[in-house]
Amino acid sequence: MRIFDAHFHIIDFDFPITENQGYLPPNYVVEDYQDETAHFNVLGGAIVSGSFQGFDQKYLLAALKKMGPTFCGVTQLPFSVTDQEILYLHANGVKALRFNIKRGGSENLSKLDYFARRVYDLVGWHSELYIDAKELPEIAATIETLPAISIDHLGLSEEGLPHLLKLVDKGVYVKATGFGRVDVNVMNALKSIYEMNPDALMFGTDLPSTRAKRPFEYADIELIQQLFDEQATDKILYSNAVKWYFD
Repeated sequence: MRIFDAHFHIIDFDFPITENQGYLPPNYVVEDYQDETAHFNVLGGAIVSGSFQGFDQKYLLAALKKMGPTFCGVTQLPFSVTDQEILYLHANGVKALRFNIKRGGSENLSKLDYFARRVYDLVGWHSELYIDAKELPEIAATIETLPAISIDHLGLSEEGLPHLLKLVDKGVYVKATGFGRVDVNVMNALKSIYEMNPDALMFGTDLPSTRAKRPFEYADIELIQQLFDEQATDKILYSNAVKWYFD
């Protein structure tokens, strides 16, 4: 069983960390992640910038250098970023732009349409939204026209699942992550999304599971293995995300 961890965080206090909504995350450096996943067959992954990292890129570039070329970065950028800076980040392994609607720390959602198109046209990045799916109807018309979008953590809420599925039908991808932080029937959500689009689901550990009610556990991977056959499991755990980030 091979894994591409499509969503995890590196938190290194050698670089700027900002308290967010009264919360400071734990230190969780590359070596901590490698130790915790040593018994998995993790062949690559995506390091995702959190709200508490704001627009700092130095931690991400340092982590990517340590993790190697099968790992990529998902970053937060200000609207004012230059093309030159985006090209530099791309050359150093960054592959996507994140809008953190749930926690803040990223660019405003009002910039989504222009900014998502800009990074896609310039370097082929997709844009990732950390948003409660119940809020998706307000921006669905925009999302449907954008070239490449993914939604974090199964859309977070049961109330939002029907809205999420409508967008999956339009080509939006979904992170199968954070099972211990969502307010959604995980088994039903996984099956419904896969039936709508077998290419859409991308598994991630969400380590170190900051602020989650329950941190990631190996049973989250076993759940996917129980729900799906071997071919589908490989798509969810590995190949869907590899194609999304690297093709």
